[in-house]
Amino acid sequence: MGQAERRDALLARRLDLVANVSALTAEAQRLNQKRAGLEMDVLRVELEIGRSGASAQLVQDLHGAQESAEAVMNARAACENRIAAAESEVAAVDRELAATANED
Repeated sequence: MGQAERRDALLARRLDLVANVSALTAEAQRLNQKRAGLEMDVLRVELEIGRSGASAQLVQDLHGAQESAEAVMNARAACENRIAAAESEVAAVDRELAATANED
């Protein structure tokens, strides 16, 4: 593979990786919004428990909202790990691109 073809292949790879980082970042944002909504649900149920007492249904609702919020936080953490890995791949391609530029 010639120098220009190698650089073109690296640029195409970088474009794909940056698109992946963008998609993962959008997913992380979606998960943040979902988590915020669930936290509002938790606060709403806690407030209702404080006002009217802990009925079985309210306690069940509270536990459900807390579990859902925890699951979303775990998904967000996994997404952050995937973002970090993808950014690392972009950095590796950038180093390769810099090396090809130095070879010119």
